[in-house]
Amino acid sequence: MEGLAGRLRWRCRRGMKELDALLVAHLDRMLGGPTSDAQWQAFETLLDCEDDQLWDWLSGRIQPPDAATDELVQHIRRPA
Repeated sequence: MEGLAGRLRWRCRRGMKELDALLVAHLDRMLGGPTSDAQWQAFETLLDCEDDQLWDWLSGRIQPPDAATDELVQHIRRPA
């Protein structure tokens, strides 16, 4: 898990401080509790998206294209 966590932490670094903070906080919550393989995969898939698209979703400017992505985005946006 340590290798995966390090790789994901690196991928959370996006170049936009606000986006970095949201993604790293979500990763820390995932690492701190039970997380299924499907949840890890969904987060990795989300990290494949472009920064501007992620920011639009996470800031609430645009709704994600599907229910699964929207659910993950809503979870990331929730305070810890």
